[in-house]
Amino acid sequence: MLKERISEYVKEVRAIGGVDGCALISKDGIMIGKAFHREISEKWFSAMSASVLASAESAASIIGHTPPVHIRIDAVDGRILIHDAGEKLLLVAVLSREADPEPIAEQVEALARKIGEEL
Repeated sequence: MLKERISEYVKEVRAIGGVDGCALISKDGIMIGKAFHREISEKWFSAMSASVLASAESAASIIGHTPPVHIRIDAVDGRILIHDAGEKLLLVAVLSREADPEPIAEQVEALARKIGEEL
């Protein structure tokens, strides 16, 4: 039952226009579910995604801010959105170069919130 729910969440994210790939990752860096067009190093991608969020949380704490809910990485050939998805998970969406990140970020945020509440 849990595997099916995770698979459905990944399909929902992947169905958003402009999303080239996505992953549901535990906050300790373990890949839970994914959908990518090509092979990736799952172990490294999940570990580094969790590390980016944890580092941002630490930086925010040092300056007395609340932990971030999402991180956006802008690159020449696309973007990566890393979104907190509850106590134990994060949701990562890889966007195409042409994608408008703002509406996608809103949809990813809504799904991350839903995942955090349900899992």
